[in-house]
Formats: sequence, C-alpha cells, structure tokens
Amino acid sequence: MSRFDPLPRILAHDDFNSGLHGWVELGGNYNGRGDYDSLDDHFRDFRPPQLSSCDFFDVGTHGAMSGTYAMKLATRPYPGHTATAIRRLTMSGRGLLQIEAYLAFKTEATVGGEDTENDFGDMAWDGNQHPSEAQFGAFTVATDLCGDGGLRYHNVARYQNADADGRLTRQWMYPVVPEPTPREHFQGKVDYPYAADFTAPDPNDWRTFGEPQELCVNEVPTKVNWHYLRFLINTETRSNVEVQLNDRVMDWTGVPVPPYEDRYGSLENLLNFYFSVRTLSGKRNFLFLDSVVISADW
Repeated sequence: MSRFDPLPRILAHDDFNSGLHGWVELGGNYNGRGDYDSLDDHFRDFRPPQLSSCDFFDVGTHGAMSGTYAMKLATRPYPGHTATAIRRLTMSGRGLLQIEAYLAFKTEATVGGEDTENDFGDMAWDGNQHPSEAQFGAFTVATDLCGDGGLRYHNVARYQNADADGRLTRQWMYPVVPEPTPREHFQGKVDYPYAADFTAPDPNDWRTFGEPQELCVNEVPTKVNWHYLRFLINTETRSNVEVQLNDRVMDWTGVPVPPYEDRYGSLENLLNFYFSVRTLSGKRNFLFLDSVVISADW
C-alpha cells in the first residue's frame, strides 16, 4: 500500500494476482424477456477484462508491476471499438472519493513481412520512436454515481493520446454532457451506431484540459512501463477535485460534472468506477492495470 496515497477509509484494494475482484465488462441493459437484440448498438461487444501475465512475442512473459497478473482491457481491431472494466459498489456516505491505479497502455505489436507499417500518422521508425505510439487512441477513468433521490452524474477524465489519423494530441479531455443511457435510447432520445464513443458520442461534446502531457511509451509496443494515476472527486458537492498522472497534479475543480435532467430509479447510492480503452486507428489497443485502490473520506 505504500505505493498508494489513499484517503482514510479504504473501500477496495484490488491486486489482480488474486483475481478480477469484481471488475467486469460494462454490459448494456436488455429488456425483461432477456432479448439481447434490445441492447444499444454502441454498447455491444465491449469485451470483458481478463487476467494477463503481459506476454509478448519477443520478451515472453513480462508479468505485472508486482507479481504475475494484471487486469487487461483489449479492444477489437475496429476503429472506435472500446473495451471496459467496471467496479460496482454503493455509497455509505458523502464526501471525498478517490481511485488510484498503476497502469500501462500499448498498441498490439505488428511483426513480419514487407506489408508491415513502418510509419503511421505522426510517427515513423527512427530507432527511437515507433509508429505504434500513434496507433493508440485513448484511455478513460470515470464514475457512474447516483443518489439524493435519483440524481445521476458521471465524473470523467480521459487521456487521448492520438486522433484517428495518428496525429499525437497527448491531451486530457472531459465531456460536457452526461453519457447516453439505455433508458434514453428506449425513449427514442438517442441512437448511436456500433463503436460510437459511449461516454459522449458527439466529438463536439468534448473539451480539452490544460497542456499536453507526454507519457512513457518506451520506443516499441512490447516494453511495459507502469504509470501512477489518481482521480479525486467529491460526492457531497458532485464535483471533480484533482487528477494526477505520474508527477503531474492537475486541479480539476473547474471541470464541470453535468447531471442528467431526469431522475433515475433503482440506483440510490450507486457507486461505480470504470476504466476504458478506445482505439481510433483500428489497431488493437490494450490497457493493463496492475492494481487499483478505491478510498473515501466519509
């Protein structure tokens, strides 16, 4: 635990050497008949988290930051595809709430043959930088919270590494609208295609935060370096507080947390966290999580 800086009350300490600890795929809602055709198109096929010893073709078994296994999220090789892992809890109070993790992000390694790409977007192989760096899209840490009579909202922090054309952005981002829900789809308010961005499908609903932040990719897609992430929010004021990635600490108190206009039933004291990884290039993107700590001050 000395690797972390938790709040006084530790709600969960998930070391994936001993299993997934309740982290599961974010599944969409379906109707009472169990008809999976009723799932929203953009919720389908998110792919579940898996335990991984971080195996690569050149180095063999890499292992996690500590121990053998990490939790791995892997997209399909389809532009816009997302893989998610969600942890479902409930709140026993209101106040400061924090999630910390050690993570690594990678694009699937491409090997062999004259057709293998030696450049993509902003990146060309030069003995140091590798085109796979520009093929990684984004990872996100977020909440799904509800209480106080059905008031629902999401705290969202996204790191977008590159756009669909492989132009490096390395930019923190946040949405200015709440995430579309299956109820809104059922009511005919929203309808998004497969592989749409489920957090905020319209690109115009995203804003950038601060200056770009370069992370450690370490030259090729099979070298794994672990990054420290911390996201602090306040459930009493329903606000963001702080985001930290490695040695950069960012004040997010001014970043909005838009609530849903309508109230939601059956979700009182909902306390969910999720991680997601999204490919924009169409190359498989991976997010590895060595361990996660969720803590509160209530």
